[in-house]
Amino acid sequence: MFKGTFQSGFLSLLSAVGSKPLSIWSSEVENGHIKRLTDEDIQSSVLEVAGANVATAFITCPADPAKSLGIKLPFLVMIIKNLNKYFTFEVQVLDDKNVRRRFRASNYQSTTRVKPFICTMPMRLDEGWNQVQFNLADFVKRAYGTNYVETLRVQIHANCRIRRIYFSDRLYSEAELPSEFKLYLPIQKAQQQQQQQLEQLEQQQEQDMLEH
Repeated sequence: MFKGTFQSGFLSLLSAVGSKPLSIWSSEVENGHIKRLTDEDIQSSVLEVAGANVATAFITCPADPAKSLGIKLPFLVMIIKNLNKYFTFEVQVLDDKNVRRRFRASNYQSTTRVKPFICTMPMRLDEGWNQVQFNLADFVKRAYGTNYVETLRVQIHANCRIRRIYFSDRLYSEAELPSEFKLYLPIQKAQQQQQQQLEQLEQQQEQDMLEH
């Protein structure tokens, strides 16, 4: 899909804010839903993937199983919300031995297991929104002793909310990121900070009046 395109900086696979967030994705859902809604914490559109069984509710890119992504950028970054339920995702990559390897991360697994064609690993999510960064080149090297060539496929399973999924050529600091790639500034948090500042200011003014 992206093999012939010049790849540097950022390459976005999914944005929940766009008009058609799943335009290059396929979706499968049983006993659950995949829908766009407004997240109360960030007051913005997000895509929710939810299901009673993580194995039967997921989105896959590219949509066509015969195609591959061909993304050479080594960092996969996902801005996702922890829903305090089981969640897993999988990335299929190609290494320099021309072998397809799959990496599956889950929040319900406690140990890493490396098999010839699949590596399963635990993933810890903080409360609320997370920026999950995966150094695919590092994972391929550690697990298989080979070199990362490109990402072929990405599959995101229930249960999570997604704001954006993208690849990058390196890890960027928050200050370097374009605004649409940043985690978010919660409106509530900004309002709380403003409220605290106002209260501190009022206390200071009262203190000044007492001193005079």
